[in-house]
Amino acid sequence: MSAVPHSALVLASGSPRRLELLQQVGIEPARLLATAVDETPERSEHPRSLAKRLSRAKALAAHAALAARGESGGTFVLGADTVVSLGRQVVPKAEIAEDAITNLRILSGRSHRVFTGVCVVTPGGKARQRLVETRIRFKRLSRDEIERYVDSGEWQGKAGGYAIQGLAGGFVVRLVGSYSNVVGLPLYETLSLLTGEGFVMPRPGAAPAA
Repeated sequence: MSAVPHSALVLASGSPRRLELLQQVGIEPARLLATAVDETPERSEHPRSLAKRLSRAKALAAHAALAARGESGGTFVLGADTVVSLGRQVVPKAEIAEDAITNLRILSGRSHRVFTGVCVVTPGGKARQRLVETRIRFKRLSRDEIERYVDSGEWQGKAGGYAIQGLAGGFVVRLVGSYSNVVGLPLYETLSLLTGEGFVMPRPGAAPAA
């Protein structure tokens, strides 16, 4: 049987979680191309606007880098950014243990929202976006639970200071919306966006498009 052509995708991220999610639905990116984008929120910027702005900036920066090398032809670029918020307050990524402790204390016993902006840049340079929101409520966390979680190291570099696919899954009392969104990439919306712009999904077992 002859091979069925499919589209090439560049993931504008170095996130192993986003890569694993794409692989879960049968997409093997041709390349990972993380870009240096300043993620500092603008003054009075709403968390949902921040997620949209950063996902677009990452996708466009990766597309521009490919174009500068003459490698953008026929390639789709996917950018995403996840923001955790409590009201209008952005709960930042945890880079050190003190960040994680602060974040978990803030989220303990309360409801928060997870926004992920997804942006696809087509081979023709057209940018299309989606924003996905998930609402989550955490149980009230004891000091011991917070300390045990921080000791696990799962919080490192994670939006909001936790990874729902790990030990923090046991903190979740209620989740309304997309689970994969909280992990880092809303799969249904991402696939809808890609295929709506002409991305051809690979057949199972097909080699990644070059």
